[in-house]
Amino acid sequence: MREVVCEDLNLAIEDLRKQGFRLDLIYPADDPYTAEMSRGGKGVRITTRPDAPGPSSDLPPFTPEFILTQGGTSVAGRAGMNYRDLLPGRLGGRYIASHITIPVGGPVADWVHYHRIRWQMIYVHRGWARVVYEDQGAPFVMEAGDLVLQPPEIRHQVLESSAGLEVIEIGCPALHATFADHEMALPTGKADRDRNFSGQRFLHHVAKEAPWIPFGSGAARETGMRTATGGIAEVRMIRPNGPMEFPAHHGELVFGFVIAGSARLDFRGDHEIDLADAFVIPPEEEWSILNSSADFQLLHVTTSKLHED
Repeated sequence: MREVVCEDLNLAIEDLRKQGFRLDLIYPADDPYTAEMSRGGKGVRITTRPDAPGPSSDLPPFTPEFILTQGGTSVAGRAGMNYRDLLPGRLGGRYIASHITIPVGGPVADWVHYHRIRWQMIYVHRGWARVVYEDQGAPFVMEAGDLVLQPPEIRHQVLESSAGLEVIEIGCPALHATFADHEMALPTGKADRDRNFSGQRFLHHVAKEAPWIPFGSGAARETGMRTATGGIAEVRMIRPNGPMEFPAHHGELVFGFVIAGSARLDFRGDHEIDLADAFVIPPEEEWSILNSSADFQLLHVTTSKLHED
């Protein structure tokens, strides 16, 4: 495959498209620097960082650390989406978490695509998005509080969104490619809710249909993520009622994102946390949420210890 080093990836992609090339893959999604395109059986790799690593089939090592992300700027990602990095250190390359926004509503410049990942979820923080997934029936709308599990290699597409859409995307590994599927049209015309995708099944959690149930000293909305992933991950929305203590987690990722309100995170000192702040707690360590406002809610994500397939 011929390689072309360029200064602006988007301009290079558009120039090749005008010449009849089609986009086959691009990475990383949050700040793309490499893409592959083809025409008539001939391929070209374009990149702004020729010495940067590409996605690997090996699972990167997990490097635990305490991370607190408050504020920060967004960068232009793929398909007109803006990405704010919530895990700057990537935990050794194991995980990525992004706060993604689409400022202008309407059709999204997305295409049918898939990812070779171990685990990936999307949570709608604000607004709505209309999406479609392979063998999951007709397109549907995700609203604030809803989430999906995107199993490995499931074909999908974002069709349109509200103005100011905000979602939280978490995936493993951190560096993975977005592959175009030029042959599949979505929807596929069938709904196979129990289809197995590498040991996982598609999950669409609808917040308004999920009751709040007792959780610790407060309440939680459970999502069914543990069952859908075969134990890889658990995801819930938490609403404390006074101080809430969290025992040591014996897996890998312990991630929190403030959905609403404010509180104090008690871990290696006191940390004031507010709307859209995110944090990661290393495994095997206890932590607490204190002094939470009446409207405080937390997106709480944990994963088990992952191993090579």
